[in-house]
Amino acid sequence: MKQIDKLSIAAIRSLCIDEINKPKSGHPGVALGAAPIMYTLYKYHLISDPKNPTWINRDRFILSVGHGSSLLYAMLHVCGYKVSMNDIKSFRVLNSLTTGHPEYGHTPGVDNTSGPLGQGISQAVGVALAEEITRATYGNKIINHYTYCLIGDGDLEEGLSQEAISFAGHQKLNKLIVLFDSNKVTLDGDLSLSSDEEMKGRFIASKWNVLKVNDGNDVDEINDAINKAKKSDKPTLIIVSTIIGFGSKNQGTSKTHGAPLGVEDGKFAKLSYGFDHPDFYMPKEVYADLKKTFGARGDKAYKAYQKVLASLKKNNKKKYELLMDAFSLNVNKYIKDNVTYPKETNEATRKTNGNLINKFAKEIPFMLGGSADVAGSVMTKIADSTELTKSNRLGRNISFGIREFETAGVQNGMLLHGGLRPYIGCFLVFADYMKAAIRMSAISNLPAIYLFSHDSIYVGEDGPTHQPVDQVAMLRSIPNVIVYRPADARETYGAWKLALQSKKTPSCLILSRQNLPLLSNSDDKKVKKGAYIISKEKSKKFVTVIATGSEVSLALEAKAKIKNKIDVRVVSMPSQELFNGLNKDEQCAILGNCPCRCVAVEALTSFGWHRYARHVMGIDRFGLSGSGKDIANYLGFTSDNLVKLISEANKYGK
Repeated sequence: MKQIDKLSIAAIRSLCIDEINKPKSGHPGVALGAAPIMYTLYKYHLISDPKNPTWINRDRFILSVGHGSSLLYAMLHVCGYKVSMNDIKSFRVLNSLTTGHPEYGHTPGVDNTSGPLGQGISQAVGVALAEEITRATYGNKIINHYTYCLIGDGDLEEGLSQEAISFAGHQKLNKLIVLFDSNKVTLDGDLSLSSDEEMKGRFIASKWNVLKVNDGNDVDEINDAINKAKKSDKPTLIIVSTIIGFGSKNQGTSKTHGAPLGVEDGKFAKLSYGFDHPDFYMPKEVYADLKKTFGARGDKAYKAYQKVLASLKKNNKKKYELLMDAFSLNVNKYIKDNVTYPKETNEATRKTNGNLINKFAKEIPFMLGGSADVAGSVMTKIADSTELTKSNRLGRNISFGIREFETAGVQNGMLLHGGLRPYIGCFLVFADYMKAAIRMSAISNLPAIYLFSHDSIYVGEDGPTHQPVDQVAMLRSIPNVIVYRPADARETYGAWKLALQSKKTPSCLILSRQNLPLLSNSDDKKVKKGAYIISKEKSKKFVTVIATGSEVSLALEAKAKIKNKIDVRVVSMPSQELFNGLNKDEQCAILGNCPCRCVAVEALTSFGWHRYARHVMGIDRFGLSGSGKDIANYLGFTSDNLVKLISEANKYGK
């Protein structure tokens, strides 16, 4: 091994020790064990430009073992990204660039948010899939890069990893190269306590190419494996045998996984590398070598790409503008606001959803999506397009398979890559399987679109396992997520437009299986307020009924029954989050001034509704098997019972 490689790896390992020792917090195990992997990747292979860390055609590096962030920050620092030594010294300090786990959009050079194990590999699959699609769309000169991903034993124990691995193999994503830091140790002890899986066979069974590096400290062996991986016609796993916490007195054990080495053991480890220097010392030769290799390679590639873009702009302005619009998610110039609904419209909002997908897909060339094997039920198919397959990268319908978590993770990866406006769908009750990935969308500020149909007990005969009651409350609890439960076709249109226009916030559309009538005063443009008056009162004394989805019709029915006794204002609230964004005066103008004279009604859990209304009609139990109508009657979810609740609310206030 070259002397400069030995020095650089020793210096990077030592910097990681100092980085973690200073706040007395972090995970030295993977940082010390996988340092040669990262160094080899960045020095000899990865194409990126630290001066322009988000340029379109760079290689992507997805860190799945997010607890190894100290190593990523050390690499970014020595490679010339805007991660200074002071930033390294501020590792895990409040408001620093070097957060405990990497955060996309926060630190230059970080291509994904990671930490929850398994999610990184699903994101990497999405990035690699997006690369394939955009390359087929714009050509090899415009898009042509690799996706690298670093994973560990823990990633591969998570069930999500197999969902992603299987999908990647099926799609033949050969520009995806996964580097496996195989140290056979987890937090609680040796990997053998929980697994003795034969990993090579597992990946081969999923149609992957598998390579082995026997010495995780051998740069030449790692380099050779990556070169071979680039020639494969399949996604590649490179199994690199490493030693967790390499150099520590406790190397090879779980003691080094998540606790700082400390001053004494840190010094011991540094001396074992032959590195006897003050803390946070980085030799000038290391900076210079990576500038000459990684830096020069990236600078050359970036400048060459600017010439390619300039040529495209000159010779094919339309294609150039499409590329720029796609990577900036500029959909407004494509959407035609030309949807009207006849008053006799009576359809499930899932059907409206399907119609809108086909409308928007005709207008937005870079829109595509699919579902977790329920395209016919959630109605996610683009009728005028084909299936996206390994032999047809221009298809716009994606069959993700019965892999809900992976479906969401891959959508996140596609958005991390850029150039596409994806959407995904499944039944609402299975949003639970996706929850961690939806949360990741929100943390990462990715405008993912989630389409959830079969939205309540009205699903009927499939019974309580398929009747969601708690899922919408769960979705509403996630920060930076907008949940829409539209009352009819017009509100569904309004919600879809807002979802497409979002650039930093995920959207969840909650869609009915049963038909819903078009409401006479519904308004797609008022959806952006989160709530609006859909049926006005006639006097100064009134009860406000707040409803969402199919229950807006129920509220109007109850109002009609009681109109000669009590004056009622009906408010449609398609989105609590958007309503919460209004100022207090705007909120009071919609709901009235007295929560004790407000009734909220939703065929889901009552959890969360008491912030708006003292009186809530919800379902705080699991459903039943039977027709939706019979279940509603059995549970007392009727307009007659809503009338009783309105009468109770009318006793309060003035």
